Amino acid sequence: MSILTKYILKRYILNFIIVLISLELFFVGIDYLQNFKNVPTSANLQLLYILYNSFFTLTLALPLSIVFGWVITLVVFVRNNEFVAFNALGATRKEIFMPVVSISILLLFLLIFLQMTPLAYSYDQKRKILNNEYFTSTKNDIFLKYNDYYVYFEKLLPLEKRAENIHIFRVNNSDVVESIIGEKAYFQNNRWYVVNVKIINKPENIDVDNSKLDIKYEKFLHTLDGFKPKILDNVYESKTDFSIFDAISALVLLKEQGINTQKIRGVLYNQLVIPFFVIPILLLIYAYASLNSRFFNIGKFTSLSIFGTLIVWGFFFMLFKLTSSGSITPEISLLLPMLFWLIFSTSVYNKKINS
Repeated sequence: MSILTKYILKRYILNFIIVLISLELFFVGIDYLQNFKNVPTSANLQLLYILYNSFFTLTLALPLSIVFGWVITLVVFVRNNEFVAFNALGATRKEIFMPVVSISILLLFLLIFLQMTPLAYSYDQKRKILNNEYFTSTKNDIFLKYNDYYVYFEKLLPLEKRAENIHIFRVNNSDVVESIIGEKAYFQNNRWYVVNVKIINKPENIDVDNSKLDIKYEKFLHTLDGFKPKILDNVYESKTDFSIFDAISALVLLKEQGINTQKIRGVLYNQLVIPFFVIPILLLIYAYASLNSRFFNIGKFTSLSIFGTLIVWGFFFMLFKLTSSGSITPEISLLLPMLFWLIFSTSVYNKKINS
C-alpha cells in the first residue's frame, strides 16, 4: 500500500467515523426522546433498547455515512489544494478514489454480515421492549400449508422454540384423509417434534355399515423440516425483518409449497444488493469535484451532493416499502432500478471524466 493510499484512507475513515457516530447519536437520541414515556424503567431494558435501536439505525446510517464521509474528505482536499498536490505527484484519478471505493465495499459487506446474525431482528426486539413483550413472545392461531399437510398451531412461542395444541391435516384431492393432534411440539435438529400424538385415519372407501375411523397413538412424530420458529413467526405476521439466513430458508421452503415469495425476495434484495447504491454516488461526487478551490463553489457542491444522496436513498427506500406491500414484483421494483442506476451513473461518470 502506497503512502498516498494510506493518507487518503486515514482521512476518509476518520471523517466516516465522525459522520457515522453523529448520525447514530442523532437518530437514536431522537427516537429515545420520542418513546421515552414508553421505555421500561429497568436500566437493563433501556440499555437493550438503545443497543437494538443503534443497530437498526446502523442499516440506514452506514450507507449514508459512506457518502457523507467522502464528501467531507473531498471538500477538505479541494480547500487545502491537496488534489493539486496529488496530481503533481503523478497520482491518477483511479489511484485517488479506488482506496475509498474498496473500503466502502468492505464496510457494506460488514453490514451484510451483521444482517446474517440475530441483530437483523433489532427492530422487532426494540418494538417488543416498548410494548412490554420482550420476555413474552406468543403468537396464536397460526395456520399454514406444508406439502400435502395443513398445520394449525393454537399457540406459538418463537423464543422458546415450542408450540401448543397442534393439529395436522393430510389432504388428498381436497379430501382430509388423516388428522394428527398433538399437545405440544418442540423445534430441535432443524425439525418440529410433536409429542403425545393422536392419529386419526379415515377409510378410503366409506361404507355406512363397515367403515370406521382408524385411531392410534404415538409418542412423537416430526414435521415441518427446516421451518424455524422465527420463520413461522415472521411469515405469519407478514413482517419484513428477516436475517439473511432465515430469509433464504423461508424462500426455499415457501417456494416448495407454491406460496408467493415476493416479500421475502424483496427483503433479500434490499439486504444484499440495494446497499451498493452508494458506490456509483461516490464516483459521481468525485467526478464533479474540482482540482482547484479558486473556481470551485464548495457550498453548492456539498449541498447538491448531500441532497442528491438523500434523493437516491429515499427513492430506493420507497421502492422497498412498495415491494414489502406485495404489490410489485421485487425484480422489477428493486433489481431493475438498481441496474438502471448503475448504467446511468457509469455513463454520466465516463462522460464527465472524458470531457
